Parts: sequence; structure tokens; C-alpha cells
Amino acid sequence: MASRVTAVRGPMIWFRGDPFLSPREDVFVHESDGLLICEDGIITASGGYRELADRLPAGLAPTHYPDHVISAGFIDTHTHYVQTGIIAAFGSQLIDWLNHYTFVEEQRFSDAGYARRVASAFCDELLRNGTTTALTFCAVYPQSVDALFEEASRRNMRIAAGKVLMDRNAPDALLDTPRSGYDDSKALLERWHGTGRNLYAITPRFAPTSTPEQLEAAGALWREHPGALMHTHVSENTGEISWVRALFPERRGYLDVYDHYGLLGPRAVLAHGVHLTRRERDRCAETGTAVSHCPTSNLFLGSGLFHVHDAKDSRHPMTVGLGTDIGAGTSFSLLATMNEAYKVAELANYPLDSVKAFFLATLGGARAMGLGDRVGSLASGHEADFVVLDPRATPLLAQRTSRVEDIEELLFTLAVMGDDRAVRATYVAGVLAHDRDTPSASA
Repeated sequence: MASRVTAVRGPMIWFRGDPFLSPREDVFVHESDGLLICEDGIITASGGYRELADRLPAGLAPTHYPDHVISAGFIDTHTHYVQTGIIAAFGSQLIDWLNHYTFVEEQRFSDAGYARRVASAFCDELLRNGTTTALTFCAVYPQSVDALFEEASRRNMRIAAGKVLMDRNAPDALLDTPRSGYDDSKALLERWHGTGRNLYAITPRFAPTSTPEQLEAAGALWREHPGALMHTHVSENTGEISWVRALFPERRGYLDVYDHYGLLGPRAVLAHGVHLTRRERDRCAETGTAVSHCPTSNLFLGSGLFHVHDAKDSRHPMTVGLGTDIGAGTSFSLLATMNEAYKVAELANYPLDSVKAFFLATLGGARAMGLGDRVGSLASGHEADFVVLDPRATPLLAQRTSRVEDIEELLFTLAVMGDDRAVRATYVAGVLAHDRDTPSASA
């Protein structure tokens, strides 16, 4: 069978390393006129157009995006597809918000048809916003997991997801047991992990809604399947931290609960981490545990300010990605999320520049999920997931970007002013999956 080859041309950016830890000239790549050649979903060449043009197959003209920016597809390291329907529900504090909105909505996912409809809308919304990889919570019901993986498979997206484990402190209709949670998770993992581009994430909701027995079972399942991801929440809200302390008085703190049950390590992603202590941050760095920074959600629920400069301290740097946290988060857009991350950093007296922000949304997120060798970059050998950004998507954006002096200022303007309208096109495995100007091209 003949290989499927696609190519795009235009200004390109990607990363070779972490700009928080290395000089940007060593890790940030910008090609003012770049060429990307993809074969069977894998990038086979990336660099300057003049240097690579002779590698194009005869008769293949690249799709040209002049005056755009081509980046690796965005990576959302924490979201809840089952909360899509309650985005912009009037916020109070975290626990009240969960009880009033989240737990009510998630019970609807016992209906497989409803789950399929929301999963389809969720995947389309990701692509419309340039997000090609996401790590997401499902509901407690196995059919909610099946629905998402089926829709992701139909679009050939790289999605990591899992059934929520929750055996206390929630409505009866949403509770499983340590045994049923383990059995259902194991069956789903064996069905979906590594099937196509799907990945399974073992998913205790958070320590307050799992008994010690359930957390122990989650740790056992991860030891049995170390290639899976582990996804939960930590230290989002001060009231939540106090609750964990009361439920687990024998542990040194919130993070130590997960540490005790073997739930820290590479491919573990903890959402929020707003109030992690220095000792806890050091433990994350030591174990290779990642944190998903979710600024729109943290601001919406008044949870606090995540200090990215502390997390990326060169003495004990943590792995950090960005998350939208739909539905407490307020936008599917990683551009909008970068905007809020910048503002949060400003309040912490740490200006977050555009190079660092785009790193968090691409290669940083890939590394958080243990996928840095597969996605998050335009380097040769990576999967051909990428987004084409339009600096002239709106009249105001066009007016502002006409004045920029370099690529860093252009990226900063896109991050602060951009949203889904700035996503000109999204490619998944080298295939056009969303085209803003040709709706029929969307998945």
C-alpha cells in the first residue's frame, strides 16, 4: 500500500527542550519559512523550506500558510469531558460547586447515548481550539469511557482518559466500590490502552472521595500496568486540603496520601497543585510526578494562584503542563489558558513570556503525560499533530500583530488576544481534522 504523504509550508515554531531551564536559543526553534513533511501520520522532515523542498515527492505541493504560525498541536493535561455541559455554571467554592453542579451532571452519563453525544461535541471542540491531545476524566460509569474512546478513535486523536474511582463522599448513584472500581478500570484499560492512539489513565477523583482501600487498589492496578497514566487532583483549595487532613490524619499531607498508595511517578498528572508546599514540590520533582496548571479554573473558583516559578525552580524543577479543567475552567482554548497563566504569574511577580507559555501548552504538556517522544513537537519522528494559527483572525488582532517586531512578540499577542477564532486549521496524524474556513473539513 502506498504511503500517505502530506506537507505544509509556513512560519513554524517548536521546542527542543525546556526554556525554563535552558537558554531559549538552545531550545526554541523558529523557521520563518518552514516546511513540514509527514508520512503515514509521522513527521519525516521539518526545517527551512529551501533546505527541504527537494525532499517533497514529485507532484506534491505543500499546503501553504503564509503569514500564519504552525505549531505542534496543543496538549490539554487536565479536563473533564463529562463537565462540558456545565461550563460557566455560577461558581462558588470547589466543594459546593461539585455538589450543586458536577455530581448532578455526571449522573446523566449512565445513559450511553447521552455520553456519546457529549463525547462527540467535546472532541470537535478540542479540534476547533487546536488541541490534539488531552488527558480527561470520564464519569464513574464505564460506558462514559467507551463513548469517549470511540469518538476519539473516529477522529484518530490521541486521548488519555479513565473511569472515575469514587467510593465515598458523593451521591450514591456515583459510587463504586474498591473491588468494582478496580475490575471496571482493569477491563477498560485492557480494552482501550494502546488501541489506536488511545491511552488509559487510572483516575481516582481525589483523595476525599476514595477510601484507603480504593486508593490501595488504584496503586495496585498501576503497578500491574505501569504504562498507563495516573490522573487525579491535589491541593486545589484550602478547604479541600483541610478535609484531606481530617480524612487521613496519619499522613504528612495531601501529596503524601498519594505517595503512600504508590500513586506518584512518571505519567502521574496531578491537577492544580495550587497550594503544594516546598517539600511537596520537591517530592513531585524527585518522583517525576507532573502537575497540570489550570489558571482559568483556579481563578473562576477562587482557589488561588499557582506559582509556576516555584514549580520550575531549577534546583528541583517539576514537570508542568497546562489544563483547561472544563467545566470549572472557562474555555477550551489553550491560547486563552496561556493568557490567564500569564496574569496569574504577573500576580506572583514572575512575568511568563510567550516562549515559556507555548512550551507549557505543547512539549511541556507532552512531557507531563509521558509523551514527549511522540507529541508536542514538530521535530522529525514525532506524530504529525499540529495547529495553524492566524495572527489576523480578528480586526483587532490583525491591527496589533501588524506592529510586532519579532516572533516572541507575535506569540505573546496570540496568547493574550487569541482564542478559537485564531485557529485556522488543526491536523491530526498529518490529516486535516478542522478547517475554520471550510466547516466540512472538520471531524
